[in-house]
Amino acid sequence: MGILLAVVVGLALSQFANLVTTVYLHRTLAHRAIKMRPRLATALRVLTWITTGIRPRQWVAVHRKHHAYTDVEGDPHSPVLEGFAHVQFGNVGLYRKVARDKAQVTRYARDLPPDRWDRIFFDHALFGLGIGIAVLCVTLGWQLGLIAAAVHTVTYLLISGAVNAIGHTYGKRPYGGYTTNSQWLAWLSSGEGLHNNHHAAPTSARLALARGEVDPGWWFIATARKLGWLSIRHEQPRLVPRDPNPEKRERIAA
Repeated sequence: MGILLAVVVGLALSQFANLVTTVYLHRTLAHRAIKMRPRLATALRVLTWITTGIRPRQWVAVHRKHHAYTDVEGDPHSPVLEGFAHVQFGNVGLYRKVARDKAQVTRYARDLPPDRWDRIFFDHALFGLGIGIAVLCVTLGWQLGLIAAAVHTVTYLLISGAVNAIGHTYGKRPYGGYTTNSQWLAWLSSGEGLHNNHHAAPTSARLALARGEVDPGWWFIATARKLGWLSIRHEQPRLVPRDPNPEKRERIAA
Protein backbone atom coordinates (compact mmCIF):
# COMPACT_ATOMS: atom_id res chain seq x y z
CA MET A 1 0.00 0.00 0.00
CA GLY A 2 2.84 2.37 0.86
CA ILE A 3 4.63 1.80 -2.44
CA LEU A 4 1.39 2.30 -4.35
CA LEU A 5 0.89 5.62 -2.56
CA ALA A 6 4.43 6.69 -3.51
CA VAL A 7 3.81 5.80 -7.16
CA VAL A 8 0.54 7.74 -7.22
CA VAL A 9 2.20 10.75 -5.62
CA GLY A 10 5.06 10.57 -8.12
CA LEU A 11 2.67 10.40 -11.07
CA ALA A 12 0.59 13.28 -9.70
CA LEU A 13 3.71 15.36 -9.14
CA SER A 14 4.80 14.69 -12.72
CA GLN A 15 1.44 15.92 -14.02
CA PHE A 16 1.75 19.02 -11.87
CA ALA A 17 5.27 19.68 -13.17
CA ASN A 18 4.02 19.30 -16.75
CA LEU A 19 1.30 21.86 -16.06
CA VAL A 20 3.83 24.32 -14.63
CA THR A 21 6.12 23.70 -17.61
CA THR A 22 3.50 24.36 -20.27
CA VAL A 23 1.89 27.36 -18.57
CA TYR A 24 5.00 29.11 -17.22
CA LEU A 25 8.06 28.04 -19.22
CA HIS A 26 6.34 27.45 -22.55
CA ARG A 27 3.35 29.69 -23.03
CA THR A 28 4.39 32.57 -20.75
CA LEU A 29 8.16 32.86 -21.10
CA ALA A 30 9.05 31.22 -24.41
CA HIS A 31 6.19 32.64 -26.50
CA ARG A 32 4.84 35.47 -24.34
CA ALA A 33 1.31 34.25 -25.02
CA ILE A 34 0.48 34.99 -21.38
CA LYS A 35 1.32 37.87 -19.09
CA MET A 36 1.25 36.93 -15.40
CA ARG A 37 0.97 39.03 -12.33
CA PRO A 38 4.29 39.08 -10.42
CA ARG A 39 3.09 36.92 -7.52
CA LEU A 40 1.88 34.11 -9.79
CA ALA A 41 5.04 34.29 -11.90
CA THR A 42 7.19 34.08 -8.77
CA ALA A 43 5.21 31.13 -7.41
CA LEU A 44 5.57 29.20 -10.67
CA ARG A 45 9.25 30.11 -10.85
CA VAL A 46 9.79 28.52 -7.44
CA LEU A 47 7.67 25.48 -8.30
CA THR A 48 9.64 24.98 -11.53
CA TRP A 49 12.85 25.04 -9.50
CA ILE A 50 11.84 22.48 -6.87
CA THR A 51 10.00 20.08 -9.22
CA THR A 52 12.31 20.10 -12.26
CA GLY A 53 15.47 22.08 -11.47
CA ILE A 54 15.12 23.75 -14.88
CA ARG A 55 16.66 27.18 -15.44
CA PRO A 56 13.91 29.08 -17.30
CA ARG A 57 16.21 30.99 -19.67
CA GLN A 58 17.85 27.74 -20.76
CA TRP A 59 14.50 26.05 -21.44
CA VAL A 60 13.32 29.10 -23.36
CA ALA A 61 16.50 29.20 -25.45
CA VAL A 62 16.26 25.52 -26.40
CA HIS A 63 12.60 25.84 -27.29
CA ARG A 64 12.96 28.99 -29.35
CA LYS A 65 15.81 27.44 -31.29
CA HIS A 66 13.55 24.45 -31.94
CA HIS A 67 11.00 26.79 -33.51
CA ALA A 68 13.63 28.56 -35.57
CA TYR A 69 15.02 25.30 -36.99
CA THR A 70 12.07 22.92 -36.75
CA ASP A 71 13.12 19.52 -38.14
CA VAL A 72 16.04 20.96 -40.12
CA GLU A 73 19.73 21.13 -39.29
CA GLY A 74 20.04 23.10 -36.06
CA ASP A 75 16.93 21.71 -34.35
CA PRO A 76 18.02 20.66 -30.83
CA HIS A 77 15.75 17.62 -30.62
CA SER A 78 14.21 16.57 -33.91
CA PRO A 79 13.37 12.86 -34.42
CA VAL A 80 13.65 13.52 -38.15
CA LEU A 81 17.36 14.25 -37.64
CA GLU A 82 18.23 12.33 -34.45
CA GLY A 83 15.90 9.33 -34.72
CA PHE A 84 12.78 8.61 -32.71
CA ALA A 85 14.42 6.56 -29.93
CA HIS A 86 17.21 9.08 -29.35
CA VAL A 87 14.71 11.91 -28.82
CA GLN A 88 12.22 9.84 -26.80
CA PHE A 89 14.77 8.40 -24.38
CA GLY A 90 17.71 10.78 -24.71
CA ASN A 91 15.89 14.08 -24.89
CA VAL A 92 17.54 15.41 -21.75
CA GLY A 93 21.00 14.95 -23.28
CA LEU A 94 19.98 16.74 -26.48
CA TYR A 95 18.49 19.54 -24.37
CA ARG A 96 21.71 20.04 -22.46
CA LYS A 97 23.79 20.54 -25.59
CA VAL A 98 22.05 23.86 -26.18
CA ALA A 99 21.21 24.67 -22.54
CA ARG A 100 24.90 24.59 -21.59
CA ASP A 101 25.98 26.74 -24.54
CA LYS A 102 26.10 30.25 -23.06
CA ALA A 103 26.24 31.92 -26.47
CA GLN A 104 23.08 30.22 -27.67
CA VAL A 105 21.25 30.85 -24.40
CA THR A 106 22.17 34.53 -24.62
CA ARG A 107 20.97 34.70 -28.23
CA TYR A 108 17.66 32.91 -27.85
CA ALA A 109 16.74 34.12 -24.36
CA ARG A 110 18.11 37.64 -24.51
CA ASP A 111 14.97 38.94 -22.79
CA LEU A 112 15.59 36.74 -19.73
CA PRO A 113 18.98 37.74 -18.32
CA PRO A 114 19.88 36.19 -14.96
CA ASP A 115 18.98 38.27 -11.92
CA ARG A 116 20.17 38.14 -8.31
CA TRP A 117 17.56 35.49 -7.40
CA ASP A 118 18.95 33.27 -10.15
CA ARG A 119 22.44 33.68 -8.80
CA ILE A 120 21.36 32.99 -5.20
CA PHE A 121 18.77 30.26 -5.78
CA PHE A 122 17.40 29.35 -9.19
CA ASP A 123 20.67 28.64 -11.00
CA HIS A 124 21.41 25.90 -8.48
CA ALA A 125 19.33 23.01 -9.81
CA LEU A 126 20.44 20.42 -7.27
CA PHE A 127 19.56 22.74 -4.41
CA GLY A 128 16.02 23.19 -5.75
CA LEU A 129 15.54 19.50 -6.45
CA GLY A 130 16.92 18.70 -3.01
CA ILE A 131 14.23 20.86 -1.43
CA GLY A 132 11.54 19.09 -3.46
CA ILE A 133 12.83 15.64 -2.53
CA ALA A 134 13.17 16.66 1.12
CA VAL A 135 9.51 17.70 1.18
CA LEU A 136 8.53 14.29 -0.21
CA CYS A 137 10.69 12.47 2.33
CA VAL A 138 9.30 14.46 5.25
CA THR A 139 5.75 13.89 4.03
CA LEU A 140 5.98 10.20 3.06
CA GLY A 141 9.08 8.97 4.88
CA TRP A 142 12.49 8.78 3.26
CA GLN A 143 12.00 5.49 1.42
CA LEU A 144 8.60 6.28 -0.07
CA GLY A 145 9.73 9.84 -0.70
CA LEU A 146 12.65 8.64 -2.83
CA ILE A 147 10.36 6.25 -4.73
CA ALA A 148 7.92 9.08 -5.45
CA ALA A 149 10.80 11.31 -6.60
CA ALA A 150 12.10 8.58 -8.91
CA VAL A 151 8.65 7.96 -10.43
CA HIS A 152 8.18 11.70 -10.96
CA THR A 153 11.57 12.12 -12.60
CA VAL A 154 11.22 9.21 -15.01
CA THR A 155 7.64 10.08 -15.94
CA TYR A 156 8.38 13.77 -16.46
CA LEU A 157 11.38 13.03 -18.70
CA LEU A 158 9.47 10.43 -20.73
CA ILE A 159 6.52 12.76 -21.32
CA SER A 160 8.85 15.61 -22.27
CA GLY A 161 10.63 13.30 -24.70
CA ALA A 162 7.30 12.09 -26.10
CA VAL A 163 6.20 15.65 -26.96
CA ASN A 164 9.30 16.03 -29.11
CA ALA A 165 9.42 12.47 -30.46
CA ILE A 166 5.78 11.47 -30.93
CA GLY A 167 4.82 15.09 -31.59
CA HIS A 168 6.99 15.07 -34.71
CA THR A 169 6.22 11.54 -35.88
CA TYR A 170 2.74 10.15 -35.18
CA GLY A 171 -0.65 11.83 -35.25
CA LYS A 172 -2.72 14.27 -37.25
CA ARG A 173 -1.25 17.16 -39.25
CA PRO A 174 -4.08 19.65 -39.82
CA TYR A 175 -1.62 22.45 -40.60
CA GLY A 176 0.97 20.38 -42.46
CA GLY A 177 4.65 19.97 -41.67
CA TYR A 178 6.30 17.26 -39.57
CA THR A 179 4.62 18.19 -36.28
CA THR A 180 1.52 16.27 -35.20
CA ASN A 181 -1.49 16.38 -32.89
CA SER A 182 -2.12 13.48 -30.50
CA GLN A 183 -5.01 14.03 -28.13
CA TRP A 184 -4.01 11.14 -25.87
CA LEU A 185 -0.57 12.75 -25.48
CA ALA A 186 -2.23 16.09 -24.81
CA TRP A 187 -4.04 14.52 -21.86
CA LEU A 188 -0.70 13.34 -20.43
CA SER A 189 1.18 16.58 -21.11
CA SER A 190 -1.30 19.32 -20.15
CA GLY A 191 -2.01 20.06 -23.80
CA GLU A 192 1.46 19.80 -25.28
CA GLY A 193 0.45 16.83 -27.43
CA LEU A 194 -1.43 19.27 -29.69
CA HIS A 195 1.96 20.04 -31.16
CA ASN A 196 0.90 20.71 -34.75
CA ASN A 197 -1.51 23.36 -33.52
CA HIS A 198 1.20 24.97 -31.43
CA HIS A 199 3.65 25.25 -34.31
CA ALA A 200 0.91 26.72 -36.48
CA ALA A 201 0.00 29.35 -33.87
CA PRO A 202 2.94 29.58 -31.42
CA THR A 203 1.75 32.73 -29.64
CA SER A 204 -1.67 31.28 -28.83
CA ALA A 205 -2.27 30.70 -25.12
CA ARG A 206 -4.68 27.93 -26.03
CA LEU A 207 -3.39 24.84 -27.86
CA ALA A 208 -6.79 23.35 -28.73
CA LEU A 209 -7.87 25.02 -31.99
CA ALA A 210 -10.59 22.71 -33.36
CA ARG A 211 -13.78 21.09 -32.12
CA GLY A 212 -13.10 17.91 -30.19
CA GLU A 213 -9.59 18.96 -29.12
CA VAL A 214 -8.92 19.33 -25.38
CA ASP A 215 -6.10 21.35 -23.85
CA PRO A 216 -5.98 20.64 -20.08
CA GLY A 217 -3.44 23.42 -19.56
CA TRP A 218 -6.01 25.91 -20.79
CA TRP A 219 -8.29 25.04 -17.87
CA PHE A 220 -5.76 26.51 -15.44
CA ILE A 221 -5.12 29.51 -17.67
CA ALA A 222 -8.83 30.28 -18.10
CA THR A 223 -9.45 29.98 -14.35
CA ALA A 224 -6.46 32.17 -13.46
CA ARG A 225 -7.62 34.71 -16.02
CA LYS A 226 -11.06 34.92 -14.43
CA LEU A 227 -9.38 35.50 -11.07
CA GLY A 228 -7.33 38.34 -12.56
CA TRP A 229 -4.01 36.57 -12.13
CA LEU A 230 -3.00 36.78 -15.78
CA SER A 231 -3.96 38.07 -19.22
CA ILE A 232 -3.51 36.49 -22.64
CA ARG A 233 -1.85 37.98 -25.69
CA HIS A 234 -4.38 37.08 -28.40
CA GLU A 235 -8.09 36.36 -28.08
CA GLN A 236 -7.99 34.42 -31.35
CA PRO A 237 -5.05 32.22 -32.46
CA ARG A 238 -2.83 33.83 -35.09
CA LEU A 239 -1.58 31.32 -37.64
CA VAL A 240 1.92 32.02 -38.90
CA PRO A 241 3.31 31.19 -42.36
CA ARG A 242 6.04 28.60 -42.61
CA ASP A 243 9.03 30.72 -43.51
CA PRO A 244 12.39 29.07 -44.36
CA ASN A 245 14.39 31.87 -42.70
CA PRO A 246 15.37 30.74 -39.15
CA GLU A 247 15.82 34.29 -37.83
CA LYS A 248 12.35 35.30 -39.04
CA ARG A 249 10.80 32.14 -37.58
CA GLU A 250 12.52 32.88 -34.28
CA ARG A 251 10.99 36.37 -34.16
CA ILE A 252 7.51 35.11 -35.11
CA ALA A 253 7.54 32.37 -32.46
CA ALA A 254 8.46 34.82 -29.70
